Amino acid sequence: MFFMKNNLKKFIAVISIIALVMAGYFLLARPYQLQWGATCEEIQRPMPGDELDRNPTFLATRSITINASPEVIWPWLVQMGFDRVGFYGYDILEGIGSKQGMHSADRILPEFQNISVGDKVPISKVAETKLFAIEKNKYLIWAENIKGSLNGGFTWALSPIDNNHTRLISRIRWSYHWTKPGLLLLDLFTEFTDHIAVRKILTGIKVRAEGREITSMTFQSIEFFFYLAILFSFLLTIFFLLLRPLTLKSYLICIGAGVIWLITWYSPLFI
Repeated sequence: MFFMKNNLKKFIAVISIIALVMAGYFLLARPYQLQWGATCEEIQRPMPGDELDRNPTFLATRSITINASPEVIWPWLVQMGFDRVGFYGYDILEGIGSKQGMHSADRILPEFQNISVGDKVPISKVAETKLFAIEKNKYLIWAENIKGSLNGGFTWALSPIDNNHTRLISRIRWSYHWTKPGLLLLDLFTEFTDHIAVRKILTGIKVRAEGREITSMTFQSIEFFFYLAILFSFLLTIFFLLLRPLTLKSYLICIGAGVIWLITWYSPLFI
């Protein structure tokens, strides 16, 4: 009986910790990560591609200022994709299995500059999008492509500030696939990791368009594994909480690990 009561206390403790951390995520972290870098006007602005999902359950608008004109930035956008030039982000994950190698391109490649509406744009070995709309030097839209059905979109738009400064805006809108378990797992993965990938893509395009030094793959990998280490540290504290005697100290350590995960993944201090 004592053993059962002790296990019940541990279970309740774990549920309460997860509930507290998720409350922090939904109340603070999620609103921030869905609007990273974007102004109020950019968040509220109607954009091409919005028609692909009028009532999305996931809607993110993120932006960055690039010290270059739209004409300079556009070729970097056009050539993105798996089996193309990569995504200028965490190549150790995004480039695995690519025919072009793991490294994202550090230059404009002419063979990937000619794109047309309807072209497929793979984003991984198992997922692809389709080019829904293109307006040169203004925007391109990748549409979610599931068995020939276009649902949700990924819009990359260029909004000039002046002759030498441009806002690069990313808008992602799609809805959870509640009745499709395989896709739902991908949705959940996207929910918690998408912001890390997108802000890395935005900064990757920025440094290339501005002609600045590109972060080495070694440093990218260290950064990537650092994020993983923080997440797994939190998960391990939960695991050990279930294995060992429940104490106030172990409970607080677990909560602290959850807070550290939230701060590391979602705070601007770690960008």
